[in-house]
Amino acid sequence: MNVNKRFVAVPLFALLALAGTAAADTLLVERVQEENRAAMPARGQTMAQVEASYGAPSEKLESQGGQKRQWPTINRWVYPAFTVYFEKSKVIDVVANKASAEEVGPKPPIR
Repeated sequence: MNVNKRFVAVPLFALLALAGTAAADTLLVERVQEENRAAMPARGQTMAQVEASYGAPSEKLESQGGQKRQWPTINRWVYPAFTVYFEKSKVIDVVANKASAEEVGPKPPIR
């Protein structure tokens, strides 16, 4: 390949790479990384602490698990910005909800 052609090809590839990122969708992960984690419950908080800090959830989903001693009961509370997962009565995880339908987030669970 000629040296002059290489100098032309490199800027073209860089321009194409930038064009692809400019039109990309907003990722849920990127938004969550930018948001303040203090706006969500911390791991280990109790249900009472979460409700005292964030108010009553908009929805309390049916609990799952608990059929065997090794399978703890998992409760889920849905708030407008996030969903809280509890093992028995303690927070084990908090997941941000999608802000809009255009936001790309995790794939739906397999059923």
